[in-house]
Amino acid sequence: MAVLDSARRSTKALGRRVLGLEAPAADHSVAVLHRDESEVPELDRRELAQLDRIRLLGATGTVLMVISALGVGAQPVLQNPTSGIRIIAIFGRAHTGSLAVCMVGTTMVVLAWLLLGRFAVGGLGGSPLHRLTRSQLDRTLLLWIVPLCVAPPLFSNDVYSYLAQSEIAARGIDPYEMGPAQALGNDNVLTRNVPNIWRETPAPYGPLFLWVGRGIATLTGDNIILGVWMHRLLALAGVALIVWALPRLSARCGVAPVSALWLGAANPLVLFHLVGGVHNDALMLGLMLAGLELCLRAIDIEPFDGRAYALLIGGAVVITLSSSVKVTSIVTMGFVWVALARKWGGGTRSLVISAALLGAIALSTTAVISSLSGLGFGWVHTLNTASAVRSWMSLPTAVGIVTGFGGVLLGLGDHTTALLSITRPIAAVVAAFVTVRMLVAAGTGRLHPVGALGVSLGAIVLLFPVVQPWYLLWAIVPLAAWATRPIFRVPAILFSAIVSVLQMPRGGEFEVFQIVGSAIVTVIVCVLFIVITRNALPWRGQSGVSAPSQRPRSYGVTS
Repeated sequence: MAVLDSARRSTKALGRRVLGLEAPAADHSVAVLHRDESEVPELDRRELAQLDRIRLLGATGTVLMVISALGVGAQPVLQNPTSGIRIIAIFGRAHTGSLAVCMVGTTMVVLAWLLLGRFAVGGLGGSPLHRLTRSQLDRTLLLWIVPLCVAPPLFSNDVYSYLAQSEIAARGIDPYEMGPAQALGNDNVLTRNVPNIWRETPAPYGPLFLWVGRGIATLTGDNIILGVWMHRLLALAGVALIVWALPRLSARCGVAPVSALWLGAANPLVLFHLVGGVHNDALMLGLMLAGLELCLRAIDIEPFDGRAYALLIGGAVVITLSSSVKVTSIVTMGFVWVALARKWGGGTRSLVISAALLGAIALSTTAVISSLSGLGFGWVHTLNTASAVRSWMSLPTAVGIVTGFGGVLLGLGDHTTALLSITRPIAAVVAAFVTVRMLVAAGTGRLHPVGALGVSLGAIVLLFPVVQPWYLLWAIVPLAAWATRPIFRVPAILFSAIVSVLQMPRGGEFEVFQIVGSAIVTVIVCVLFIVITRNALPWRGQSGVSAPSQRPRSYGVTS
């Protein structure tokens, strides 16, 4: 009996250590990602002149991307507005030249973003001596976004799937049961524009998105160009919500709003994929962050009165709306849950009451949306649709593919599918463990909920069966409001820059000679540009731009 008691106590102690319940209150290994940022003066006259040149560089790059998109963008197969126009149609015939122009443009935007970072976060490991203001960053972001708003879709054809799935819902057919080919027919103008891999698959998106999409389909009908612009307006609304929520969340974490906006909103992945690519992830992220900000604002109110309850309920509803676009964002509700329970004193009773309140809000909101939209809960059965794609950016998928390829080389046969059925569930368990660990850390006050949420989404993204370039934003955007150390910022910046440059402009493949030739041209043009502007732009760390030795002072409100 004593042996069983000892084993039970040992198991309990081990479980508490694994979950982080035994860690000191002020300690957590992930906290190394965060440091309060300092308030610093605005840019001086020389830096303002450099800022103007950086803005011009980024704007030039986006304009080049728009021009090249007329030839190599993800233009519709049917209803292509550039077909038959003599001057514009030349871009469609000169694919190699258009690809080179696009690659030069994307690289210019990435370089401009990196240079802008000198006035937002400073040098690696330090703080900027001077920092640009919020209005200066907003105007820069707007200048870079506007050209992409009128460009054909870039880097992805997903928007055409949105149009087809929305038309299916508009016709009264269940988009969670039938794909575009079965519901609309292979000869339908919308089906013809959907990539072949998705023509037979049902919609994997939540009822809110398809409900809004059904309204767009009713307004635009078979007009593809107008439909794309309407969906781009949704994406822009999502980006606007990100710009609204991110600086407010960063101030709660002791991070300069400009730093968070630079990494989270002015990020090339946001510009290229959420705006240029017209992805509904923009709406998901915008609603998620806005709801989180409302909930945290409610939790900070003393005493917790009727206004606090109204903000909390509103925020929880907005987060649920976000999960009705893509279900991943429902994870955010867990961090609101532990933060609210901690506000109410902690303990089992507080956890149960807060879980019941937030759970009731989430379930009732989802039920109302599913009922009013008439789409029901069929989306629950289509969440795994995207796993048909084998993405090299997904760690479990990459491990399965590499191991399967090794088996082929050893003469053991191709067992990739069997290996994926092993690696992907293991990855899901690991992601779930990390999420639980972060919930405990946030609930016990060792990590800010914003940072804990970002780390959890980072684990979910990296261990997801399928990872597209813009999925990285699920983690980068919330972490931009909390994680300030080089151990996070350097990989986030490198991933954002490299992935932005590597992605092809229509999301498809080009001939090797086209890619190589365009890459050579891009390198030559960019190297010459850097040499010519070496004294006009802050390519090197210089006095007045960043101060690695500067001791940070607390920025905003920290928790």
